[in-house]
Amino acid sequence: MTWRQAFGEVVRSGLRIEETRLEPLLALRAAAGLAIVVGAALWLASPAYAASAALGAYSAGGATFQRSWRPRKVVALGTGAALALSTFVGYLAAGRLVTFLPLLAVWAFAAGMAWAVGTTAGIVAATTVGSMLVTITLPTSAGRALEHAGIIALGGVIQAVLILLFPIRRWGAHRDALADALAAVADYARRLRHDPTAPFDPEPLMTARDAAAVTPSQARTRPPSLHGPRGLAERVRPVIAALADPAVGAPAEGPGRDRARELLDAAADVLDAAARSIRHGTPAEVRPETLDALRVDDEHEVLEGPARQAAERLVELLGEALEIAGSGCPPGTTPTPRGPADTEFLVRPTMLRLVPVVVRAVRRELRPDSPVFRHAVRLAAVATLGYLIAARLPLGHGYWAPLASVMVMRPDFHRTYARAVARLAGTVAGVALATGVVRALDPDPYVSGALTVVAAGLSYTLNRTGYAYTQCFTAAYVVFLLGMGGQAWEQTVPERVVLTLLGGALAMLAYVLFPAWETPRLPGRLADWLAANGRYAAAVLRDYAEPSREHHADMRRALLGSREAHAAWQEAYDRARREPVRPRGLTSREAEEAQDALKGFGRAAMLMESHVPRADGRFVPEAERFAEALETDTAKAAAALREHRNPDWGRVREALHAWPDAAGDGSPVVRREAELQKRALEDLATAVSRTPLERDVGSAREDQRVRATLAAAGDGAQPAHPGG
Repeated sequence: MTWRQAFGEVVRSGLRIEETRLEPLLALRAAAGLAIVVGAALWLASPAYAASAALGAYSAGGATFQRSWRPRKVVALGTGAALALSTFVGYLAAGRLVTFLPLLAVWAFAAGMAWAVGTTAGIVAATTVGSMLVTITLPTSAGRALEHAGIIALGGVIQAVLILLFPIRRWGAHRDALADALAAVADYARRLRHDPTAPFDPEPLMTARDAAAVTPSQARTRPPSLHGPRGLAERVRPVIAALADPAVGAPAEGPGRDRARELLDAAADVLDAAARSIRHGTPAEVRPETLDALRVDDEHEVLEGPARQAAERLVELLGEALEIAGSGCPPGTTPTPRGPADTEFLVRPTMLRLVPVVVRAVRRELRPDSPVFRHAVRLAAVATLGYLIAARLPLGHGYWAPLASVMVMRPDFHRTYARAVARLAGTVAGVALATGVVRALDPDPYVSGALTVVAAGLSYTLNRTGYAYTQCFTAAYVVFLLGMGGQAWEQTVPERVVLTLLGGALAMLAYVLFPAWETPRLPGRLADWLAANGRYAAAVLRDYAEPSREHHADMRRALLGSREAHAAWQEAYDRARREPVRPRGLTSREAEEAQDALKGFGRAAMLMESHVPRADGRFVPEAERFAEALETDTAKAAAALREHRNPDWGRVREALHAWPDAAGDGSPVVRREAELQKRALEDLATAVSRTPLERDVGSAREDQRVRATLAAAGDGAQPAHPGG
């Protein structure tokens, strides 16, 4: 992708309205918390204290809208405490540049490294940098600084108390994550009716697993409906895939295929009903014809062999889903997942025990090639440079420049640039709107405080519709807040626009000078995914060779590792497609073909998993040899991909050739699935293998293809992304 294309995509993305579910009740509660602390501070203290209180309450309320599986009140308290600490520490060093700039650089670097922990931690940490920049201008002494810090923390406490007193959809995010997982499998079943090899995005299942991890105290209060259905979704997915696949399931045409489509449609209906029941906590109706379709008649059933086994297993699993859908999940009626890999609950560390987890996560990212580390370096450099430049300009409120930089910067190119564009557009619109209101009303501090609360409430309400629209009312909120503190609008409007433009420009320039492109890392990400898929496939085969509880648990762990590697590849691939960088190591066509091949390889392993025997089932000794060959060859091929060498599947071919296609030992279906795996690996080798001449002309061919795509677009429509 060229820079011109990248900027066009950035502008479209930055100004895009996201279609998502608004949460007006949450916004109303957060705005009420802000109103309480601002009103109390104006009545009991002064506008300066009200400004500090507003900062703490507004930021704490905004943090609760971030995706986090911890209780919202904990997030609000943590945000308020972090803001208070940054405010007080910043004031202690604010007397001279020689002390404040090093502190700002270190604090900004630490905030950048917080992205190693997660998105919510990174955003909250960036907010603390903004707090340090803004509130050091308010106090006049260390004692006053401590008072302001306490008031900021009080804003977080007020938000937490409101969350405790007025809970809205308790466990709502967890319910949505679990319901989304069931709905995703339902959608997968419908797509399999028309495309037996349709792909499946495992992200909803991964999100549901993240949501299922709870602390011991949360486990005691978690609704029973959130205990078992995640495992149900995990078990249904490979069964419906095996039923639909013509190679190992229902025949491609005829009555068997019609029966498979009928069962898949019934599965989708039942899973959707279970998803509705979990999301709303009420019983959901299932159509009578769906129940009729789930009856497997021994005399008239047209499915045979492995397809019949898959159908019977599917009906058994959907029986559990019917209990969920019909009961509304009251206590004691939700089926619990079976299997040795499942535990009572997935453990999430408490806040105190989270410290070593954070330390390990940050330590893993302390390396020069880490995107998080490079983001932290950029953040520290831009914050200090922006502060220095703004301090030398003949403008007040110089902190707006570094504040704009800190709030828009993200570890990847596309989001940084999109947020910079969105922040500038939203700031201009918000400042213009607020200026018109101020000129028309000429408000006193109390009216300005009310306008501040209204603007904050609108910002909360539009929090999930796009950054530009949220930023519009955030800018208006700042103008009203400064007006409450006695700043005239004539002083704030031009300064904020110019300094926001400066901060956004610095953030964008920093990524150009010190980037962290994903495009050169694609071969490594692909290699990681291949190795993880190889371990997963080998673990499934070993469960065939010697069915046992230990091997089943190994298979489960390998599956989770494969999903994580797949998600890492997908994230890197999506970022690389938007980067203005010439492909290196993998062209876009090679990356796409390799991705399809590895999806096919993982799908073959999933089909094999659907027929895994029970612990006392029949042994398939040939599977062990094939598992060893598969794991060895995929590990070596992963190393070859990192070194830009062609992969080789010699051991896999030999092991498959030595595996007889016998009809009486129960392994023909397993062997057919092993053939699917070998075919997928050969497709991968075809996608990434190149002769020396092709390596020389690969980039030229890629450039030629990009030009052809742009010429075909012609009308200015968005072209296919060649990057990656």
